[in-house]
Amino acid sequence: YAINGIFSFTADGHSILGESPDVRGFWVAEAVWITHAGGVGKAIAEWMVEGAPSLDLREMDLNRFQPHATTRSYVRTRSAQQFREVYDIIHPLQQLEEPRNLRRSPFHQRLLDLGAVCFEGAGWERPQWFAANERLLETYPVPPRTGWAARGWSPIAGAEHQAARERVAMFDLTPFTTLEVAGPGALAYLEGLASNRMDTPPGKVTYTALLNKAGGIQSDLTITRLAEHRFLVVTGGGGGPRDLAWLRLHLPPDGSVQIHDTTSGTCCIGLWGPRARDLLRAVCDDDLSDQAFPYFSARRIAIGPIPALAARLSYIGELGWEIYAPPEYGLGLWDTLWEAGAAHGVIAGGMAAFESLRLEKGYRLWGADIHTDYNPYEAGIGFAVKLDKGDFLGREALVKAKAEGVKQKLCCLTLTGPGALLGKEPIFSNGTRLGYVTSANYGYSIGKFIAYGYLPIEFARTGTAVEIEFLGTRLPAVVSDEPVFDAKSLRMKA
Repeated sequence: YAINGIFSFTADGHSILGESPDVRGFWVAEAVWITHAGGVGKAIAEWMVEGAPSLDLREMDLNRFQPHATTRSYVRTRSAQQFREVYDIIHPLQQLEEPRNLRRSPFHQRLLDLGAVCFEGAGWERPQWFAANERLLETYPVPPRTGWAARGWSPIAGAEHQAARERVAMFDLTPFTTLEVAGPGALAYLEGLASNRMDTPPGKVTYTALLNKAGGIQSDLTITRLAEHRFLVVTGGGGGPRDLAWLRLHLPPDGSVQIHDTTSGTCCIGLWGPRARDLLRAVCDDDLSDQAFPYFSARRIAIGPIPALAARLSYIGELGWEIYAPPEYGLGLWDTLWEAGAAHGVIAGGMAAFESLRLEKGYRLWGADIHTDYNPYEAGIGFAVKLDKGDFLGREALVKAKAEGVKQKLCCLTLTGPGALLGKEPIFSNGTRLGYVTSANYGYSIGKFIAYGYLPIEFARTGTAVEIEFLGTRLPAVVSDEPVFDAKSLRMKA
């Protein structure tokens, strides 16, 4: 058969599905290919009737677009490129070249001065590694990669990883989405959406999941109680629009809760590593001891003359803080910390090192390791669920899931021989496919390649041998205890 008609392409190549955030009850299913039509119809029907589709549709959610991604210029440029490459073999790390430099943090020029190699994410220019850190390879050797696995990668990222574990690193976290939830109904509202307990003292940071009606993980994020009726929600840059739309969808109609997107009014530095406290003490008079400023707490501090909010948590698994400030103070904040860090061997760390560091600690990445196809017990974040706190969205489904028992589990796998992985590879046992790799990277601190993937519960025992297929080759791997680095998290809590 031949079709002579109009092709509909989006800026990221995916369909546009979901309920309109502006007109409740108006559902959208656009840019749908004929081959996808039946599945899309089924998913939309489930969504409308059951409150959630049976298959995760995060890549097609109509709320996924950043503001710039709906402009005519952007849509024309990116959609045309999607059409040209629709049948091409695209490397997972291949970057679209236009348009670029749309969103840049206040530190951007400092990063370029250090030789930042940037990838684009949600419009942000995000440094992956820094040419200035090539000198670190003399101290921190890195195993080579070749071929397909070496594209979009540099050994410098491995050296940055090791330097962050031994010294101190500064990461540009400005692309995080920050939302302020405030009002007299804010606590009750968040208690009704979050799986974890929100009724905490001011200054407490809480990691939690937001769930859909079926108990699937809609998002995972941190919520800091700033005051009695004011909370700071921090989530990923890429998923920010979806999370904001989800929160607004469930706002109480009485006006007792307001949500403000403060992302553009905030910059952030991740200051992490065993020397982070020593560095921060050089420019901050506040008590930074573990007793005065414990793990998972947040306080207003001054860094030199710069006012900031410091949250003591770490996505890389090291001592340190996320430091938030208004963007007009951003350049001064970077320079103050950088100059003080010279005495402590500070480096700038890129997102490639960030990714391998978080994987060694077993931290989940929403959209890869966790999403609505899985519940918190399957994903290994059941600790962030408090069934006894009262009702919340998805609780009924979790009660049922817990009673029935977990039938699949997100497992940590380590390769037992040479090889490399990129993610999404199939996992086998005796020729039977068990699942797929959700995340993969080399663990530079442990000297092994790490992969995560969901396995049937009977294969989820430590020591179970499996194989992961990469470009036609079956690589032997074994289920490992997690996390594979600093299992008791003593380094973060020092």
